[in-house]
Amino acid sequence: MTNIPTNSNYRIPLQLGCTLIALIALALQSFASDTMTATLPNPALIAQARKLLHESPLIDGHNDLPWQYFKLGNDINAIRLEEDTTKINPTFVTDISRMRKGCMGGQFWSVYISITNKGSEGVEAVLKQIDMAHRMIQQYPDTLELALTSHDIEHIHSKGKIASLIGMEGGHSINNSLAVLRMTYALGARYMTLTHVKNTDWADSANDDPIHHGLTPFGEEVVREMNRLGMLVDLSHVSPETMRAAIHVSRAPVIFSHSSAKAVCDDPRNVPDDVLQMVKTNGGIVMVTFFPAYLTDRASQHTRDKRTERIRLEKIFPKDSGKVVSGLADWDTANPLLHAANLNDVADHIDHIRKTIGVDHIGVGGDYEGFDGPPDGLEDVSCYPNLFAELLRRGYSHEDIRKIAGKNLLRVMRQAEEAAHRLQNGNI
Repeated sequence: MTNIPTNSNYRIPLQLGCTLIALIALALQSFASDTMTATLPNPALIAQARKLLHESPLIDGHNDLPWQYFKLGNDINAIRLEEDTTKINPTFVTDISRMRKGCMGGQFWSVYISITNKGSEGVEAVLKQIDMAHRMIQQYPDTLELALTSHDIEHIHSKGKIASLIGMEGGHSINNSLAVLRMTYALGARYMTLTHVKNTDWADSANDDPIHHGLTPFGEEVVREMNRLGMLVDLSHVSPETMRAAIHVSRAPVIFSHSSAKAVCDDPRNVPDDVLQMVKTNGGIVMVTFFPAYLTDRASQHTRDKRTERIRLEKIFPKDSGKVVSGLADWDTANPLLHAANLNDVADHIDHIRKTIGVDHIGVGGDYEGFDGPPDGLEDVSCYPNLFAELLRRGYSHEDIRKIAGKNLLRVMRQAEEAAHRLQNGNI
């Protein structure tokens, strides 16, 4: 480091230098703010993306719409998907018109229950969520149709409908019971996320302090039973140790239904590069999410800061949730996060995974209805063509687009179904 003289002959140049540095910093801040918003690809590329998505199904790994029904009293008429759902809640991003505009071919509807739902109460809650998913699908027979297999997805897409699958979010849903796991599969659940934001009794979460350092023996048994059933093992939300343990045990390809790359955004929810290599060997897939906290470091830090503030408020007001909520609202006002991420950030995660393990192991899992404040350019479910147009602009081939949109997921499902057939017939 160069030593700067401090006598009076240098005071004016130093003052001018500091002023210049400040002006440059302001200019860079303004430039950064302007460039955080995504520039949409040209209309010709968007039209090309739409054509590809009509030919080959776009299958999204995670949408929390059933949970929105739950919060409205599990009333099937509380959300009218044939209408603009923003009229019900301005944060809603899913309805039939926008799904059609987004070229949706298949959707895993998440059946999530709160981590506070434990024991038999949790089992009851997940059954209600599965019931809601079925009722929602049945409410719109001209648009949605239940899919249970990879063949179902292709057949339903060929009829111009949206193949609707059920994905169970959080291993706490089964109350440590393989019997409950089997029955949720019988009711249509085709993946289970091993944890949510807290550890289960048999697996560690990415957002909790490790206690098992992966899977317990029962956790390994859960993975093996999921393989036998043909239920996809979903490793979003689990710790890296649990990711590695589950991939080691699994005899079928695993999925990450809504995760991104840790090398691009250093959030504990994302997938480290060494695990990506294991996914490649396993034949699995990472379905890149649109949740800003898992896309950019600044959004991830903002989320951690807000979590810290919540913990602080809960300690101050342990019996007054209203004051916690109002305190967090005040924190949001004082700490706004504008343009937290954009579609280019999503494409950057896809780029990294392709560079690291290849295009055959990438999908999309928007996590829509599971968070507020989606990335610029991906504001709702109508916007998928924008992302695929950006990938075309970056040089992805037509076959690459088809694979990322849904063909990779279909391949994983087929292989999981084949593994289940072998295991049910006593072949390892």
